[in-house]
Amino acid sequence: MKRVVITGMGAITPLGNTIDEYWQSLVNGVSGAKLISKFDTTHFKTKFACEVRNFDPLQYIEKSEVRKYDPYSQYALASAQQAVENAQIDFAQLNKDRIGVIWASGDGGVSTFEEQMTEYNKGNGTPRFNPFFISKRIMNIASGLISIRYGLRGVNYTTAAACSASNTSIIDAFNYIRWGKADMIITGGSEASITQSSIGGFNASKALSTNNDHYQQASKPFDIKRDGFVLGEGAGALVLESYESALKRNAPIIAEIIGGGLAADAYHITGTHPEGDGAFLGMNMAMEDAGITANGIDYINAHATSTPMGDRSELKAIRRAFESHPGVAISATKSMTGHLLGAAGAIEAIACVKAVETDTIPPTINTTQVEPEFEGRLNLILGKAEIKKVNIAISNTFGFGGHIACSIFRKFTP
Repeated sequence: MKRVVITGMGAITPLGNTIDEYWQSLVNGVSGAKLISKFDTTHFKTKFACEVRNFDPLQYIEKSEVRKYDPYSQYALASAQQAVENAQIDFAQLNKDRIGVIWASGDGGVSTFEEQMTEYNKGNGTPRFNPFFISKRIMNIASGLISIRYGLRGVNYTTAAACSASNTSIIDAFNYIRWGKADMIITGGSEASITQSSIGGFNASKALSTNNDHYQQASKPFDIKRDGFVLGEGAGALVLESYESALKRNAPIIAEIIGGGLAADAYHITGTHPEGDGAFLGMNMAMEDAGITANGIDYINAHATSTPMGDRSELKAIRRAFESHPGVAISATKSMTGHLLGAAGAIEAIACVKAVETDTIPPTINTTQVEPEFEGRLNLILGKAEIKKVNIAISNTFGFGGHIACSIFRKFTP
């Protein structure tokens, strides 16, 4: 099978709207949590989130087109453009029949749907809908828009796997290329779910933190006082291509993707398996796919949303999977970005790639008292980034419904 490399990346995040801004904020331990500005939170239990700030869609989209796109699609187009530019791609010189887009989202155009239903309910029952309502809200439109922008006629679809969606899209892209069915794929995910219905719904399911008095410290993975996740938004894009394709066009190669594991908890609609069975299986499948053992992994970017059950089960799974390598470094970047739902895997894959590229492990912030069961028994990187040789990193993502996706990235060597 073909080798698959990463040649470009782009990011729109609560920590910055470029790869460099995002990465530097991660390394510096910056919290993206702020009071919600998108709607009045007076009657909501949670009043904060990790919003994208200072994003100007006109940098990436014609003014006449902006109104046709939900924010999740705007973020997608922006991050994809950054990735294409970063990869130095001239599509006119390439076979666009063999270049595709596999994108991800958990909610798609949820803000468009919410706004349109609100307007409809204000009326007298006469159905007056925006002509772009359907195309703005459907989950697959972002992948379509990216392909239309660049004229890419290869494989094109959207993965729907809740919070593991964009890691699933990355693994799918990896597989299509190594199987020889595509030369290049733009992959990743986007989300714009900081809306009344999302905050209200997650509050109702008791998944969100309600630490309104100390919101910048609310996302505290592994901490004994954690009380739920902080919602985030944004997008991450990666250009994956075959090593042969990258060599042929003299592309800048950032890292290599070498394995992916897809599995299921098969346990509960929202909760993770208490012993982390699905996570354990997914990590082992990814390592087997990559042809490495636990001792070969230098860094784990944990899913670690800061929920009581989820963090505990993941650490149990890591402890089992890495029994022979208890010193593997672990950190949870959601402590800074919040949880980007379907886009989480994309920006966390980028964090893994940057860790591999720079030999720097971003920290877990806000965590001061690790659960006694794991205190001192796992190498949790807390408070400050750690400079350490990182040859191989694994990214874990898990979603409602029991979806598991784990991807593995390696420092590139010819």
